[in-house]
Amino acid sequence: MVTKEKPKTGMYENVQNQFNKAADLMKLNPNVRKILSITNTEIVVNFPVKMDNGEVEVFKGYRVQHNNALGPYKGGLRFHPTVDIDSARALATWMTWKTSLAGLPYGGGKGGVEIDPSKYSQAELERITRRFTYALGDNIGPEHDIPAPDVNTNAQMMAWIADTYMSTKGPLERSKNQHVVIGKPVGSGGLEGRDRATGFGVVVNIKAWAERNGVSLKGKTFIVQGFGNVGYWASYFMQEEGAILVGVQDAKATYYNADGMDVATLYNHTKLHGGFLKGYEHAQEIDPKEFFGIECDICIPAALGNQITEENAGMIKASVIAEGANGPIDTAGEEILLDKGVHIIPDILCNAGGVIGSYFEWLQNRNGELWSLDEVMEKLEKKLREAHQKVHMTAETYKTDWRTAAYIQAISRIEMAYLQRGIFP
Repeated sequence: MVTKEKPKTGMYENVQNQFNKAADLMKLNPNVRKILSITNTEIVVNFPVKMDNGEVEVFKGYRVQHNNALGPYKGGLRFHPTVDIDSARALATWMTWKTSLAGLPYGGGKGGVEIDPSKYSQAELERITRRFTYALGDNIGPEHDIPAPDVNTNAQMMAWIADTYMSTKGPLERSKNQHVVIGKPVGSGGLEGRDRATGFGVVVNIKAWAERNGVSLKGKTFIVQGFGNVGYWASYFMQEEGAILVGVQDAKATYYNADGMDVATLYNHTKLHGGFLKGYEHAQEIDPKEFFGIECDICIPAALGNQITEENAGMIKASVIAEGANGPIDTAGEEILLDKGVHIIPDILCNAGGVIGSYFEWLQNRNGELWSLDEVMEKLEKKLREAHQKVHMTAETYKTDWRTAAYIQAISRIEMAYLQRGIFP
């Protein structure tokens, strides 16, 4: 008899499960629940781009706008083979909760292009980015929907998006549209510190958790999945606190060193090897499946969604998981971890430093201001700690886990907006 493998839960199904759990517990207004359980707008574009060899390829791009009750849609664009309508819906919905929880005047949106960017030249990526921007047209805009960097996209790509979008406007309108996109290079209107904001926010949340539990991070061991922008900066700031990186994983390799790995050395290695860890000589390369079983105090998943599941959650030795990625734990995996007593700092709280930094850049562009790095980091930590404390209080009030508490806190703010304004007409 052949036993059928249990199908994995999709990202959007995970989001809906989490939403329904919170909505039930908080007794969410049924009319508001209907609105928040679906997306507002889903955009799919197919666009042609000429390659370096003269041939034309057609790419598929997405932008899902979940909700804008609190302000313009806000969220990243990723370039990855896994980008599809299901993941875009999930990520857009998470952005709605994240921006609300952080107290920002934004809603949630997300999207990207179904592509492996490593297969294309820099010139091709520029043409793909610009053509995708043009295809989206007025579905994005500085007061309507504001994209930002995400997986495999960066400040340079955001500059291309801004330039393309502004080029479609008349001369008098161009200067008013610089804040159509966030995460630009500093010289093109970007924010000092935006590059490290998400990773810094992960560590601020870990520090707040440690302080509340009377724990020192000095000497504590941690592992990081994903050594891109978020994983690197989270590791950097953890090392600054005296914590020791003992395990690291990316798409190409997994390394372990019980004595610890120097974050700067790892980073310099990736810069010389196409952004990947492969070939690092100061640690033992292990089977990728063993990563989450590494003995450690803190686990930081900072790669893609659905990495911790029913299959591997039982392996985890860490006492706290800080979600640097969006949706790294599926609902079945989370049940196992909570039963084990593992504390989970949920994504919409833990990695909110990026969207808060985006808000600061948007304000800076909108108001014609320039903020220093110290000013940015101080404002960022203050907002993150405020959100952390709200989730803690909500968890205590409802006697629930932190993810559900974070959802309740976020959804309550949106519910209030709908109840106060009413539903048109």
